[in-house]
Amino acid sequence: MSYTELPQVRRLHDRPVVEAGSVPGYGAIFNAGLLYHEGQYHLFARGVREGYRRNDGAGPRFLDYISDILVLTSNDGRHYEFAYVLARADDAEVPCYEDPRVQRVRHSDQEHIVMTYTSLWPHESGRPWRIGAHRLTWDTNRFHLDADSGRLLGPSDIANKDAIVFSLADQRVAMIHRIHPDMQLAVFDDLDHLWHAGPEYWDPYMSDLESHTLMRPTPGALGIGAGAPPVPTEEGLLLFFHERRADGAYTANLALLDRETGRLVSRLDQPLLEPELHWEREGDVDNVVFVQGAHRENDLIYLTYGAADRCIGVATAQVSQLVSALARAA
Repeated sequence: MSYTELPQVRRLHDRPVVEAGSVPGYGAIFNAGLLYHEGQYHLFARGVREGYRRNDGAGPRFLDYISDILVLTSNDGRHYEFAYVLARADDAEVPCYEDPRVQRVRHSDQEHIVMTYTSLWPHESGRPWRIGAHRLTWDTNRFHLDADSGRLLGPSDIANKDAIVFSLADQRVAMIHRIHPDMQLAVFDDLDHLWHAGPEYWDPYMSDLESHTLMRPTPGALGIGAGAPPVPTEEGLLLFFHERRADGAYTANLALLDRETGRLVSRLDQPLLEPELHWEREGDVDNVVFVQGAHRENDLIYLTYGAADRCIGVATAQVSQLVSALARAA
């Protein structure tokens, strides 16, 4: 497929909708999950506490780099205001929250709101990043963490991240995750099965990881990972994901998944969105667009993405165009 045949993704602003430094006590604010709830857009953003600095020596890119989860809200999807801190990093529980995704998942004929994120330990600990998860509750004014629901998902002692959780057509629950450099698909009987899966599930899974691989990077690329939770359509599930190219740039990409199995149906061979604007090309990590939120309203999909690990942008695309492009790519 040529680039000119790709569906159009339109940025709604030429500036970020959430700027770095716009919340007191925080610097970079980026990589936000999204939930449209009771007539409002709720962004669940990764907010890095002020005081971090670049590392000129060996080790991590930044020092004193601790991120919490901030919630910002909007009535129109264009103008956001800070609302509250949902989750604050704590050395005893989650040392650093990264890249939250928020999704609705069916379980026992009820809908549950699940937040997945990367639980990051300090570099010097030698412990790998893991997939963290909490259920969220709503009290008519704001979301809260269900503290008792906190879990680390996936195999232990394996670096694992970029998790999204979604319901399949038969109400089984699937999780897409990233054990570098590929994306994998794990399927569970229900949400409780995912929540409590231990070595009896993950040991045989890891011994046959090849059969669970959902997608690999395109030739020459360095890695891929899930972006926003899948968007249902009649043709299947639209999966927005990121790919890190050989030049280090992160792009936003698209695939279609089967609603029954979660397996790949088709995939566009070129990105939907690339770093182009100066605030997407220059930041704490240059040349990054990183989609993490998607909301469908009729034929329009509203997307939220992190830009250059500093701020948040928004864009829209038409479902019909996306589905048509994926059909041509099949």
